[in-house]
Parts: sequence; C-alpha cells; structure tokens
Amino acid sequence: MTNFTEMSTESVRARLERRVSLVPAKLSLCVLALALGLAAGCGAARPNQYYQLTIPGDLAPASNPNPIPITLLIGRLTGPALYREDEIVYSSGGEGMGTYEYHRWAEPPTEMIAEIMLRQLRASAHYRGVYNLRSDIHGDFLLHGRLYDFKEVSGSAEVARVTMELELRNVKTATSVWTHFYSHDEPTAGKNVDAVVAALDKNAQQGIAECLASLAEYFAAHPLAPPAP
Repeated sequence: MTNFTEMSTESVRARLERRVSLVPAKLSLCVLALALGLAAGCGAARPNQYYQLTIPGDLAPASNPNPIPITLLIGRLTGPALYREDEIVYSSGGEGMGTYEYHRWAEPPTEMIAEIMLRQLRASAHYRGVYNLRSDIHGDFLLHGRLYDFKEVSGSAEVARVTMELELRNVKTATSVWTHFYSHDEPTAGKNVDAVVAALDKNAQQGIAECLASLAEYFAAHPLAPPAP
C-alpha cells in the first residue's frame, strides 16, 4: 500500500512538472501569434482617394470695354460642419448622415464652390473688379451665401443633392439687394463613389451657372451710372 502511494505521488508530480514545463512554450506561441496578427493588421493603410470639382477650362478673361462699374467681393460660403471639411457625405434620405472613409474632397465643398464662382465672375469681364473678401480691398457689393446640401441621397434612386442660397449686399448701405436659391437632385450614373462625385460636380456647376446668370440679370435690370471722372 505504501509503495503504491509513493508511486502514485511520484507519477502525479512528474505529470505536473511536464505540464509546467510546457507553459512557457505555449505562452511563447500565443505571443508570437498575437504579434503576427498585429503586424498584419498594422500593414500599409489603404490610401485615400481625392476628388475636386471641375474648373472650366475656357476661363480666359473675356474682352469687355464697358464692364459694370463695381468692385465685387466674394465672401464666405458657410454651411454645416460636414461641408466645411473634406469628407464626402451620404445619407439615406432621413436624418442620419455618414461619410466615406477612404474618399475625400481635395478641399471643403464650401471653398471649392466659392473659388469656382470667383474664377467665373472674373473671366466673364462683366464687372470692373472681382476679388476675394480681404481687409485691404474695398468693394461695392459683397456676394456670399450658404451651402445647405452637398451629398449623396439613397432611396428608390441614387441622387446627388445640392442646395445653396446666395445673397448680394450693398456694402455702402449694408442692405441685401438680391438673393437666389438653388436646389436640385441630380441622378447618379451608378452606385459607386466616382458616379456620386460626377453627379455632385455636374449639379454644382449647374447651380453656380444659374446663380451667376441671375446675378447678371439683376445688374442688367438695375444699371449703375459710371463713376464721376
């Protein structure tokens, strides 16, 4: 009985020692596997893809010997925080909105639209001078506005929605003399981001052209006398 007990004790002790000796090896394998997993997860990040609105190529300044005798200042285009950043925004038509992780604008939409308006107004040669709003430039009128929508909207059909409103203020009298509201849903040619960007670009160009044509009509209906020599 005594020998059986001693043999059993020794057998148990041997088994425990073998198990303890295996722990560091198993632990090392687990640590190695974890390290390899982290290394795979921390590989080269997926690069962002950037997009920008089209700047029309035929923007050589037109010749106009009799421009409207005003200096037009282009002010800020305000908007929700999402449109003052570089994310491309989507929604399902409800209250919720999201942004694409790896697809971004080269500049915030509010800045791109304001830049296109500046270039097109300068190239039109309708006005004596067109400048960005700066403290060292005195202007006669200030053109500014707000961007309400600039996003993909999913529903029964995919559309690119652009909604904005522009206002013209007489700097001297500090009064609003003209406003124009634009809102349009442009169908997309597909459900990928490239198709959404193309539709937003087309919609924005159409909105800018409509707003600037309305602005020209305002000045045509309210001619200004040339400044006294």
